[in-house]
Amino acid sequence: MPSSNSSDQEDDLEACVLRFSDLDLKETGLINPSSSLKAELDGSTKKKYSFAKKKAFALFVKTKEVPAPLFECKEKWWKCCQQLFMDQTSIHRHVATQHADEICHQTASILKQLAMTLSTSKSLKSADERNPLKEYLTHDHEVSAWLPDVSCFSPDELISGQGGEEGEVLLYYCYCDLEDPRWICAWQTALCQHLHLTGKVRIATEGINGTVGGSKLATRLYVEVMLSCPWFKDYLCKDDFKTSKGGACCFPELRVGVFEEIVPMGISPNKISYRTPGTHLSPGEFHKEVEKFLSQANPEESDTILLDCRNFYESKIGRFQGCLAPDIRKFSYFPSYVDKNLELFREKRVLMYCTGGIRCERGSAYLKAKGVCKEVFQLKGGIHKYLEEFPDGFYKGKLFVFDERYALSYNSDIVSECSYCEAPWDQYKLCSTPQCRQLVLTCPDCQGQGLTACCVTCQDKGGRLASSPTQNSFKEECECTARRPRIPSELSQQARLPLSPEPRPDVGESGPGLCERHHQHFPRPSQS
Repeated sequence: MPSSNSSDQEDDLEACVLRFSDLDLKETGLINPSSSLKAELDGSTKKKYSFAKKKAFALFVKTKEVPAPLFECKEKWWKCCQQLFMDQTSIHRHVATQHADEICHQTASILKQLAMTLSTSKSLKSADERNPLKEYLTHDHEVSAWLPDVSCFSPDELISGQGGEEGEVLLYYCYCDLEDPRWICAWQTALCQHLHLTGKVRIATEGINGTVGGSKLATRLYVEVMLSCPWFKDYLCKDDFKTSKGGACCFPELRVGVFEEIVPMGISPNKISYRTPGTHLSPGEFHKEVEKFLSQANPEESDTILLDCRNFYESKIGRFQGCLAPDIRKFSYFPSYVDKNLELFREKRVLMYCTGGIRCERGSAYLKAKGVCKEVFQLKGGIHKYLEEFPDGFYKGKLFVFDERYALSYNSDIVSECSYCEAPWDQYKLCSTPQCRQLVLTCPDCQGQGLTACCVTCQDKGGRLASSPTQNSFKEECECTARRPRIPSELSQQARLPLSPEPRPDVGESGPGLCERHHQHFPRPSQS
């Protein structure tokens, strides 16, 4: 792996094409992300802000390049948001107006990497002299040298699989110290493109978190590379990769990026580290603990709490029986949720779970750091691994996933309902109003009646937009979502979900209208 130093830091940025996932790191009060970001920087870093922003913009635009048709005199066009742009002016205008937040995130990432490189260059240089792995890698650190040989396979086999077999999606994470995440970013981008994989990969100095889809041949080769590469082979095993039916079609594109955290909890890994998590329980051990918890005469008075670490729209369509499911919109709210409801966990044994296990790693570390719990346990491999072993166990309903599938089904239980008629229903769709980023549960009968928006307010916006296509002034975040309490309090009301599959009440919303009485509002998923 190439070493980092301050003299070539700007050139190093050129080598790494950053692709950012759909993160929701902004608050409603953040009017100008770029100016807010700039205001938070120290004096020396501010001098690099202009460079970093230009670099972020250029890198983002570069990732949208596609070959132009042969009959065109230009060598390249650009494709973004399912639109084709044939000149630089139009793609620049589109990126500036529609992707300001992504540019802000990417600018912040570049600035952090610059600052990190400046502060650690001396120590890394001396460490390189004593690091045999680093010394070995620098002899041949070109990205292409670390790609698998696929010469024996045709492009069709890599893309479509052998014999027309169905593709799959890989879900994995690995916490380990990475000295040069930008190089890993460039390598992962090249590796996924080499194998025709799509998806999202987050990289940080604390490790890697990925969800990629493609043919079974491509995903098998990807796993083999990850298990054999020097950075991860001592930490990853084959069982760490969760698989499900799918493929490259489950993701609109490939996004690989460098971040401060591989899952956004909103707290620096230097403060809450992955090295101090709760006790890991295998699916079998977790199953026994849940069975013991549910067999108690009054589980609500138990010294055990079964805690769902996911967002509310995830637990809405599937969860463990008797769990406590926080009514939070994203994982970065979890620390504040713990702080606000700390007494709830005092002298309790906490059994935590999430989709694949990654959120529990640092979530359990944060809860442990508060020093109020008897014990903190977490489900190793998450719900994904539990359902592989216990498809008809104590987890009821679907498993929400952050891709075009929205959910995986392991059992026939439906634990949610249509937002309009309250019939059993658990298949999400995006709100029909353009620019709204909500997920809505609306059954076929209600869809047939035109009830396809997330709420009355949004339905009205959609109607006005349809009658006046030039109207584009309403906020992307639905107004009804803003009425949800950001951090709910469980001390005044119990959020533990019922033991039998029943509709979950919408916490914090009341009133006579459809929006308030019958609607739960689900933000478009971010990788959190």
